[in-house]
Amino acid sequence: MRLGDYKALSFDCYGTLIDWESGMIEGLRELTARVGTDMSRDEILQAHARHESRQQAQTPGKPYRDLLPIVYKRLAEQWGVPFSQAECEEYGRSVRNWPAFVDSPGALQYLKKYYKLIILSNVDNKTFHYSNEKLQVEFDAIYSAEDVGAYKPSDRNFEYMNGHIGDLGLEPGDILHTAESLFHDHVPARKFGMANCWIYRRHAQAGFGATMTPSHEPTYDFRFNSMADLVKAHQEELRNGD
Repeated sequence: MRLGDYKALSFDCYGTLIDWESGMIEGLRELTARVGTDMSRDEILQAHARHESRQQAQTPGKPYRDLLPIVYKRLAEQWGVPFSQAECEEYGRSVRNWPAFVDSPGALQYLKKYYKLIILSNVDNKTFHYSNEKLQVEFDAIYSAEDVGAYKPSDRNFEYMNGHIGDLGLEPGDILHTAESLFHDHVPARKFGMANCWIYRRHAQAGFGATMTPSHEPTYDFRFNSMADLVKAHQEELRNGD
């Protein structure tokens, strides 16, 4: 199996291309400062993952920018600290400030020369516009949770993508799904028989951070610790004439 066997890469965005964990920690800084006891970074992220996942399941049609304020409210209630509605709403807008991983723009610009690039993300379209500016590449298609009316790991997101890629002249076997989250992406991708590439951003850390623990560890066709490593592997294939 070769990276060059595929015509398109479908990407998760947050956690893979955008450093959502750092964005969350910064966006929650004022709230966590009110908690009387010290919490680790992972404790904060895991609490966020629980409330976010529950809310996504309960209100699958709610845009992400409107769902995050509820997550903020639930975190404040869990931690027993005061909060205001204005703070909740500001957190919902904070995604526009979440930074890209430093290697994401350059890697995407390189890969654009060889593949069609697709986004399959748990985000709303307005919010993704700000993230896309940081990624500095034009995607061939953007399939958002707002478009689908559901959040990954729902089957509906992958069904939606597979139902639309024909517009790009693609078939499901042409796509390598590329993502960090085992829970949101790799478990359902393998369920749909998709080839997959794990960008293991958290390789030096324990646990699953801002994502829920997957029901099982899925298999994967490729694994790299960064987007830069994916590019290096692709370049190596070209040099070797593979």
